[in-house]
Amino acid sequence: MIDDRHAHAFVPYPDPPDAPVAHAEHGPLAGLSFAAKDLFDVAGYPTGGGNPIVLALSGIKTRTAPTVQRLLDAGARLVGKTITDELAFSMNGQNAHFGAPVNGAAPNRISGGSSSGSASAVSNGLCDFALGTDTGGSVRAPASHCGLYGLRPTHGRISLQGALDLSPSFDTCGWFTRDAASFARVADVLLGADAVPAPTRLLWPADLWAQLAPAAEASAHAAAGRVQAVLGRAAPMNLVLDSFDAMYWHFRYLQGREAWLTDGPLIERYAPPLGPGVAERFAFSRGVTDEQVAEATAFRERFTAHLDALLGPDGVLLLPTMPDIAPLKTEPESALEDYRNRAIRLLCASGLAGLPQLSLPIAGRDNVPMGLSLLGPRGSDRALVAMAEQLATAGVGR
Repeated sequence: MIDDRHAHAFVPYPDPPDAPVAHAEHGPLAGLSFAAKDLFDVAGYPTGGGNPIVLALSGIKTRTAPTVQRLLDAGARLVGKTITDELAFSMNGQNAHFGAPVNGAAPNRISGGSSSGSASAVSNGLCDFALGTDTGGSVRAPASHCGLYGLRPTHGRISLQGALDLSPSFDTCGWFTRDAASFARVADVLLGADAVPAPTRLLWPADLWAQLAPAAEASAHAAAGRVQAVLGRAAPMNLVLDSFDAMYWHFRYLQGREAWLTDGPLIERYAPPLGPGVAERFAFSRGVTDEQVAEATAFRERFTAHLDALLGPDGVLLLPTMPDIAPLKTEPESALEDYRNRAIRLLCASGLAGLPQLSLPIAGRDNVPMGLSLLGPRGSDRALVAMAEQLATAGVGR
């Protein structure tokens, strides 16, 4: 059993009655250990989704999610299931029922969520990599906060069969590592080769860079300079379509409607006590109107075409993953919600367009990490990982 007394990253499930989850003795991931966010089914375990009612209704699963099985078949060893923010509908890493996993890079600050336990387990050295999911930022935010590599892949590229949904047209499967080499090993198994040419042209979305907190500007720009010294100078451009508010609200309307379709029936039937922030987000989701969804759907189509045209086949955005380093744990819920809402303005672009975004642990301030991201054309996921390897070889990041 993993000694999780410090990190509080794992759901305290006992090992399956018969034996630990079997894995291949040999393969490209042999020698690596991993954890899976408690949205993924693993035979012999329940799937709790960060909510006591979901856990009570789960029962013991008899099948393992295909993506988890793929890792096992490649030789990786599963060491447990990790805490998720409740119903995966948060970005702070604080679960009212199961606790707050500890940020291994900055223990007095939030880990970020909803893949909080997975980021905690990796940042605390309890496993080599961990699976998470990213709907609105749930891999990228904790990767930035905990000093990790973390990918939101092209939508649909990695299977989420056998995993709990939140908002299916946004949900993706990603993972975390501490170093680029391990990240690439997992990428070879989960992504394979790209079917599109590798992008080569670095772009600087000035309007997104303007969303940085003033205290983070100097360190983030310095880190971006180190990236450009390796990958080439980034050409300035603007990304926002219509306005930040338009992007933010259309994302939230679509995510909210899908979240209510997914979890609304459970909430209405059982009236579970939802934690701070989560309850308010589901209340908002319940009230999203058909007119708002129709307008947001039309905007999403326009924005996807807009971003595809900006990137072309060879463009890669260099941008801050989050507006600042992780907030302190002692911040009130209102401040954390404000930070989340500011973060969505940076995070929603790849979600709306379904494009891959890789957060790299190459910035920070006050001895606290912060990520910069590479956002590429549809299907360029493995090329983004290769860029991360190139940067790491050059001494930029881990």
